[in-house]
Parts: sequence; C-alpha cells; structure tokens
Amino acid sequence: MGLSTHVLDTMHGCPAAGMGVALYSTSGGEPRLLQQLVLNADGRNEGGPLLDNQQLQVGTYRLVFSVKAYFQTKGVALPEPAFLDQVTLDFGVADVSQHYHVPLLVSPWSYSTYRGS
Repeated sequence: MGLSTHVLDTMHGCPAAGMGVALYSTSGGEPRLLQQLVLNADGRNEGGPLLDNQQLQVGTYRLVFSVKAYFQTKGVALPEPAFLDQVTLDFGVADVSQHYHVPLLVSPWSYSTYRGS
C-alpha cells in the first residue's frame, strides 16, 4: 500500500493541480529529501504512491506543500507576506504493512489534514 497524498483546494472547490510537494525522511536527524513532485489534475502524484511497500520504512517523514506558490499561479491576490507559504506536515509510520494516506485540504487562510485510507 505505501504512502500517498491528495490535495484539495477548498477555496476553488477542486483538486490542487500543479501544487509542488516535497517528501523528506526525518528519521535520524537532518531531514533527507526523498522526492519532489508536482500534483496532477486530480491533486495526486502522477506515479501513484509516493513510497511503495518496499520503500516505506518505520520512521518519521515530512511532507512540504507549496501553498503560496500554488495560489499565486491561480491568480489569487495574497498579502505580503502571505498567511500560508509552505504547509509542513510531520508524521510517523509505525506499521509498514498499512497504507498511510496523508490528504491536505487547503485555502490561502487555512488547512486541515488527517490520516486517510
């Protein structure tokens, strides 16, 4: 099952197509970049899971979502500095046999996340 994410733009009521996302491993000290991607038209990684069953390890991870840049490309007038620039989610993986889905619902002013299925 692995690790996946999905981003919904709650301001416009649509997937956050084109949003940049970075995935880091934070186990063992300094964050280590695992991959950078741009979300597809459905607000997901074009290649499927960010990490598959073999790649996912017990430990801690960080997803960084480029919220400010995304809303700027959508033509949203943001204050300077923007209220949200990057949204960083730190989370742990305790059981690699389970699927870890980390969705983000976001606007220029708020965000919400949860462990999905």
